[in-house]
Amino acid sequence: MAMGKYSRVDGKKSSSGHGLTITIVVFVSLCLVGAWMFMSSWSAPTESVDFSSSQTTNDVETTTKTDSTNEEVDRGGSKRFSDETEVVTESNEEKPDPESSGEEKTEQVEEKKEFEDKNGEGDRKDGEGEKETESESEKEKTQLEESSEENKSEDGNATEENTEENNTEKKTEESAGETEENTEKSSGEQDEIKKESSTGSGAWSTQLVESQNEKKTQVSSIKWKVCNVTAGPDYIPCLDNWQAIRKLHSTKHYEHRERHCPEESPTCLVSLPEGYKRSIKWPKSREKIWYNNIPHTKLAEVKGHQNWVKMSGEYLTFPGGGTQFKNGALHYIDFVQASYPDIAWGNRTRVILDVGCGVASFGGYLFDRDVLALSFAPKDEHEAQVQFALERGIPAMSNVMGTKRLPFPGSVFDLIHCARCRVPWHIEGGKLLLELNRALRPGGFFVWSATPVYRKTEEDVGIWKAMSKLTKAMCWKLMTIKKDKLNEVGAAIYQKPMTNDCYNQRSQNEPPLCKDSDDKNAAWNVPLEACMHKVTEDSSKRGAAWPESWPERVETVPQWLDSQEGVYGKPAPEDFTADQERWKTIVSKSYLNGMGIDWSYVRNVMDMRAVYGGFAAALKDLKLWVMNVVPIDSADTLPIIYERGLFGIYHDWCESFSTYPRTYDLLHADHLFSALKKRCSLVSAMAEVDRILRPQGTFIVRDDMETIGEIEKMVKSMKWNVRMTHSKDGEGVLSVQKSLWRPTEVETITSAIV
Repeated sequence: MAMGKYSRVDGKKSSSGHGLTITIVVFVSLCLVGAWMFMSSWSAPTESVDFSSSQTTNDVETTTKTDSTNEEVDRGGSKRFSDETEVVTESNEEKPDPESSGEEKTEQVEEKKEFEDKNGEGDRKDGEGEKETESESEKEKTQLEESSEENKSEDGNATEENTEENNTEKKTEESAGETEENTEKSSGEQDEIKKESSTGSGAWSTQLVESQNEKKTQVSSIKWKVCNVTAGPDYIPCLDNWQAIRKLHSTKHYEHRERHCPEESPTCLVSLPEGYKRSIKWPKSREKIWYNNIPHTKLAEVKGHQNWVKMSGEYLTFPGGGTQFKNGALHYIDFVQASYPDIAWGNRTRVILDVGCGVASFGGYLFDRDVLALSFAPKDEHEAQVQFALERGIPAMSNVMGTKRLPFPGSVFDLIHCARCRVPWHIEGGKLLLELNRALRPGGFFVWSATPVYRKTEEDVGIWKAMSKLTKAMCWKLMTIKKDKLNEVGAAIYQKPMTNDCYNQRSQNEPPLCKDSDDKNAAWNVPLEACMHKVTEDSSKRGAAWPESWPERVETVPQWLDSQEGVYGKPAPEDFTADQERWKTIVSKSYLNGMGIDWSYVRNVMDMRAVYGGFAAALKDLKLWVMNVVPIDSADTLPIIYERGLFGIYHDWCESFSTYPRTYDLLHADHLFSALKKRCSLVSAMAEVDRILRPQGTFIVRDDMETIGEIEKMVKSMKWNVRMTHSKDGEGVLSVQKSLWRPTEVETITSAIV
């Protein structure tokens, strides 16, 4: 009744006191009614609340991305991308929404969805998410999964671990099912959700918005510093971790030359050598480089008489020689071909591995024969040999034959070459030679040019006998031994068998065959084992047949893909072809003409997240080479890349790459960083990008607009020049050019101080 008294507004009581009282009462009443409505909105079922939370996250994320897109596109100073073909390609094939599946999905499911969205599979029917998860085992495994399983198998715990993996998969399926179920809510609930989410920009904020804003603030407030390390401008974080190296119990197997990454990846920038200049263009760079770029003279002093490298004023010159070919690599290359014509450089033999490469002149001159040679050597007393190779424009990386498998799949190299590579192949059951056997394609060749082949000293004769016994037990056939009279050296050429007949007929199982459970493709941090894998004889599987001759093989769909599902969700042959055509279009319409890149300066290229190698294949007619990197948490497609006559490596981008600073002219990252930032810091990843990219080099990123925005802010904070930005439907492309800028402040990395 009091309510009625205080609410009378009949005009009979006109005093000011009564008017004020009435105003207050009306206000309080409205507040009470609002409170009642607010409380009633919280009485929804638990299921609806869960869905509201999920949908709100998506709505807020979408709003954030849209705002970011508008901000980045409207910014001045950036070249707008207007090529219509590029726009159509992106809108049809690249529409990943990494948040749409919810936080409960695994990284593999999220990445799989991203692949499908890019190929127009984004609008899936209800329930397809569950089917995808259930069929995950039928698709390409990631290198991380393969290597983890291989390591578990070696520990003798395979059964137990497989049970745990099955449980994890079951949980993943349940989680995916719940997510799909949540997406089937009524339109009324969605309207309520939209209404609720819209308050995020009003009086009430959300934790998501607050956290995103804080991350953006941290990115925009980065204060870069120069790394203070013993290696100075040659710093390789995972090879210069002296803190870890000093703790090693043994260096007998070159453990000190292997990767030992710091617990926290550096976020500082590597300094430049004094007087650094832009690298000399290919092919002149094969003969000479700027001394100031790599101011090291020790190798010239020690190996100058073998024509490795010499000092010549402001240049370091490379006469094209080596320990085994003082009179030039081209003569030696022709000598190998003449020794066994079936090698057929640039036809049958396209992709090779050069072990203990020196300054990689052998690989550098094989380009003239249409051969790609990936050379590697350790960071050792042969100062800067791999660094010289890369500065010359020759594919190379720092690695060692030590205690772990090389970061390549099994059965991928057409030929493996060792010229005085200083590797004791015959010791410890031939463990190191057996690792080459793993990487060598069935029917492939091993060319061994070393003193035991042609010298008769007591030591050389002993090594030759041991190698002969080992290679015979491995079923390698000695095809020929030839001597090069001009260089006064010799070479033995072996061939790996293409069938298992010899393995089955051996009187002794020594070296032993690997267990059937041993995955020859598992290569990331997997310990070496002294065993051999049987070759594949099933014509429907990889390795049973030799690839097509070059150049046909680069565009030929491997026959063994017929029975598989592709990365993007279609049958693998269709996926392969679609990916190939997509990159042809993007490269020809956008990269070569629409970004202002001077391709005459582009020689060393890296695709930081290769899938089928389509990007590299689209560049095959240019005078450059591409290092195709397959991240360890991506689908393991690296064998396909090798089958095409291209090469690559496995890597975890949460760690530094095994290369020297300033070694690549162009870095390309297609939807790498949006997935990477879920596992590690984008700041440290960008510091690594800065480390390996040459000043004035180009960095191209394709990703969602939120990630593009973060990266753009970081590169601008490093004084890089943004050359082009383009966005459509939440997806973006960013092209920037690195500058010569270095910070003035210094950060000491204690793990890298000797």
